[in-house]
Amino acid sequence: MLMNTYDRIVSLMTSTQLTEESDPFCLPSLDAAALLFDAPWSRFAVIGDSLSAGTGDASPGYADAGWSDRTADILRRVRPDLEYLNTAEIGATTAQTLEKQFERMLEFDPDLLHLPCGANDLARRQPDFGEIERTLRRMYEMASETGAQLTTFTLGRAYVVPVFPDWSERVARVNDITRGLAGEYEAVVVDMWDHPVNARQELLSQDRIHFSTSGQAVMATEMVKGLAGVLSRTPHP
Repeated sequence: MLMNTYDRIVSLMTSTQLTEESDPFCLPSLDAAALLFDAPWSRFAVIGDSLSAGTGDASPGYADAGWSDRTADILRRVRPDLEYLNTAEIGATTAQTLEKQFERMLEFDPDLLHLPCGANDLARRQPDFGEIERTLRRMYEMASETGAQLTTFTLGRAYVVPVFPDWSERVARVNDITRGLAGEYEAVVVDMWDHPVNARQELLSQDRIHFSTSGQAVMATEMVKGLAGVLSRTPHP
């Protein structure tokens, strides 16, 4: 009897465990591609840090891929000729991104460009938010000169660094900077701060920083929705 009860409990847990197909925050690939069926972008570049790279542990039931690779795959469904460049480096600050990645990105000549949102700029004893904003603004100014459609994220509230007791306040401030700059430069901003996925168990990887691939799948869906919003506002001849 005890074994039968245990089996029923395990069966119930397994049957309700989310997978990529059952996740209410994820779009099936075909549906995501349908939202971007008339996407004009053929050169997609991603620069920045581990968030840009799509770093994260594998989640059972989800493809082992980060948001950026997932977005590129969806775009390729509607633009088979898509070229994709991701120069993101784990731990890169905004200044390091400008110094080490920008030249290669410019040579690539993207028409869709993803920018980091300053996560690693916060990881210091006393962040200088004035300097953070100036550096992020310089990045946006230089990126806007490419003529590419710009995209970015805000940081989610599930991302916590316990060594900094005021981490949530730091994230809220840099998110406000990101939203302001994105508005000025007409960038797609995928706002993950209040997204309900933040409450999901097992969202974070073992490092307790990066979203696992279940979160990466949600981020990719939100990016597709953001790009679809751009297309819906673009006049057609």
